Amino acid sequence: MSKFNTQVGIIGGGPAGLMLSHLLHQHGINSVILEARSRQYCEERIRAGVLEQGAVDMLRQSGVGARLDREGLRHEGIEIGLNERRYRIPLTELTNGKAVTVYGQHEVVKDLIAQRLKDGGDVRFECSDVSVHAIEGPKPAINFTQNGEEHTLACDYIAGCDGFHGICRPSIPPGILTGYDRTYPFGWLGILAEAPPSLDELVYMHHDRGFALYSMRSPTVTRLYLQCKPDEDVNLWSDDRIWSELFTRLRCKDGWCPTEGKILQKSVTGMRSYVTEPMQFGKLFLAGDAAHIVPPTGAKGMNLAMADVYVLAESLRAFYRDNSNAKLQSYSRVCLRRVWKAQRFSWWMTSLLHRFDDHSPFDNRRQLAELDYVTSSRAAAASLAENYVGLPMELE
Repeated sequence: MSKFNTQVGIIGGGPAGLMLSHLLHQHGINSVILEARSRQYCEERIRAGVLEQGAVDMLRQSGVGARLDREGLRHEGIEIGLNERRYRIPLTELTNGKAVTVYGQHEVVKDLIAQRLKDGGDVRFECSDVSVHAIEGPKPAINFTQNGEEHTLACDYIAGCDGFHGICRPSIPPGILTGYDRTYPFGWLGILAEAPPSLDELVYMHHDRGFALYSMRSPTVTRLYLQCKPDEDVNLWSDDRIWSELFTRLRCKDGWCPTEGKILQKSVTGMRSYVTEPMQFGKLFLAGDAAHIVPPTGAKGMNLAMADVYVLAESLRAFYRDNSNAKLQSYSRVCLRRVWKAQRFSWWMTSLLHRFDDHSPFDNRRQLAELDYVTSSRAAAASLAENYVGLPMELE
């Protein structure tokens, strides 16, 4: 078994782990990333695609925003659909110039991997049998296997960026964490289509048959979703059936509907909200999906991960620069304040737009009234816009 050392061991090579390693490098702090999957898998895995203003600024300011600026699609508004009509929420106008940018998570991962390797970073793919040890002690360690060889990585701190199903959160002793969970009674059937966007902004459509979302990934590829049962069998959905349902739910009275094209990918994703408190124990810090997940309606998943590692990187910088762990001790408190606000917004957007089978006639009318209010009140639209473009990334 080989043994080696670093300052921060990072488990997980998604956006959270890669961005943390990149920020730490800029602060002069060494790290090693251990990722279970191959580099190709990480770079091709299609996930989230909407970046808040703060995440865009972070990528730019840290020197990995060049391709984002060339290829990302800046959106200054979104559209809410009701009764076959679209109502625009002018994000930039309502938030003093802020916007969101459509740029796929896998593209962010490609950029960060390339930068870490260019900077001489230690990013290890296809690591198995990963386990953490002595997280309450002065020198925690990570055991893992790569290419059939066993390794031990000794470090000062461990960052658990390994997702909801990773090993880090379950490695914290029982009785320490409290999980807050909500499972929604529906899922999303999502497709990638080889079809140019027919609108320049996202459309969130409420419909009697269920919610639908029109979005895009590039000038040639659209991303569309249909509300469905959480256990929906995607094999029962032919391409023709998917397009027919999308046209039914998204078509508007002005004649607009999405451009049809070859379906490149389709899958069903269940929807839930989850938060663990605290997000740290001993020398182990959780970030991103390892600590919380959100329904995708509010486009907050990757953005919360970026906010977490921004706080963690600054906290580690303060420790190594000032020999003070005060900011590390407050990591959970600072992150959770933003996490719960994002959870609230994601729950609200989900409740606003989806069809609930158990709603009473009163609930249905109240939902329509709220949609009417959001699309006709500048104050209500401003609240949506402020949350959608992203709340400030705070360090205190």
